[in-house]
Amino acid sequence: MNNLITDIDGLFVGNATDEALKSGTTTLVCREAMVASYAVLGGAPGTRDTDLLNPDQTVERIDAITLSGGSAFGLDAAGGAQGWLKQQGRGFAVGPIHVPIVPAAILFDLANGGNKDWGDRSPYWDLGWQSAEQASTHFELGSHGAGAGALIAGIKGGLGSASTRTASGITIGALVAVNALGQATMGESAHFWAAPFEQDGEFGGIGLPGSMPAHVARPFTKMDATKEQGPANGNTTIGIIATDASLTKAAARRLAIMAHDGFARALWPSHTPMDGDLIFALSTGAKDLPDEDTAFIELGALAAATMARAIARGVYCATPRANDRFPTWQQKFAAESCA
Repeated sequence: MNNLITDIDGLFVGNATDEALKSGTTTLVCREAMVASYAVLGGAPGTRDTDLLNPDQTVERIDAITLSGGSAFGLDAAGGAQGWLKQQGRGFAVGPIHVPIVPAAILFDLANGGNKDWGDRSPYWDLGWQSAEQASTHFELGSHGAGAGALIAGIKGGLGSASTRTASGITIGALVAVNALGQATMGESAHFWAAPFEQDGEFGGIGLPGSMPAHVARPFTKMDATKEQGPANGNTTIGIIATDASLTKAAARRLAIMAHDGFARALWPSHTPMDGDLIFALSTGAKDLPDEDTAFIELGALAAATMARAIARGVYCATPRANDRFPTWQQKFAAESCA
């Protein structure tokens, strides 16, 4: 176990980052087409091909999922990933034609200090192709791919991932780009809201505070943090929860809904009218869930905990770049660098 979503056999992740742009794309590629669904609980999502993931729609399986910066421009990234997959002969068969199915979600990072003067064609199609082409079982967290330009309230966000294995051998993995309106840390302290779920010091190991920090109940947001640092208040946290348990589309949708509890556990506030909070759920179908009635309940609970951990890791692993609007967690709290 590498504590990554790619601990699930058959999943590969690639990042493509443009440092001058301060943005990028992350693509999860499925070795074989897999069952997927999604759930949106934020008020301002930006998506592609999500309607077909509803349980009553025809297409059962997808080939890849793209998470990207760039706001609506970033939806071009899915086209690039789709182009690469087409070259591999992948896709949903329509007669002799194969159409790769690549749902996508985007976050807003247009006001983060990067050069967005790209002319008449956005760079995201190329970033999508590159991220799919580079997909492997190992990938960087923090300020890479879709997390390259991510910001949260007062510090940088980033790309995070985590995994969990149940006693019955089912694996759950999360991948998330954290660009939330709210905080990942408690009040004015360094302590992560996700601290109760941390494993093996994966985001600093400082645990919960001895007493509640000052102003912990006040929802300090990115808009508060930008009053003195210029506009950077676009938001959205977008993620993927995956499992090797065999699920129907309807069960995958329920898993995505339950995984949103991880957003609420790790970000304060979450699911606001100004966030586009979305989670895709993916099933490789490699293993049967145990017969017990509580098996899916356990799966959903662990999905939420794994997502919360991935969010904290994304913030913890962010690294400084030129022209950053906000410091990283490491800079602000003088912690050791992410391993």
